[in-house]
Amino acid sequence: MSRGFTLIEILVAVAILAVALAATTRAAGVATDGALETRHRLLATWAAENRVSEMRARRVFPNTGSTQYTAEQAGLGLTIVEEVSNTANPTIRRVDLSVADARDPGRVLTKLTAYVAQ
Repeated sequence: MSRGFTLIEILVAVAILAVALAATTRAAGVATDGALETRHRLLATWAAENRVSEMRARRVFPNTGSTQYTAEQAGLGLTIVEEVSNTANPTIRRVDLSVADARDPGRVLTKLTAYVAQ
């Protein structure tokens, strides 16, 4: 009598292997999506911080109101909404920046609030 695996045993082993590989592939996809989202949020934060740094370096005292413009950070297109408002101190302005993906402006990646002095 020869010892070996039956066709049923081999099919069961292949099915188990297929389920395990599918689960691994799904986990890798979720990890990749999470890393890409983190990268986009980091780039959006850098773009907002760059705008505030530029204002401070140029000693710009922004006018109150809302402005929308586009920017690019490491190849990622961004839409930035900048809202400037007065504070109790007339020599300080509040700057609220909302940075969104330019391909989907409703998807805000980050928000930043800063204060700029005259």
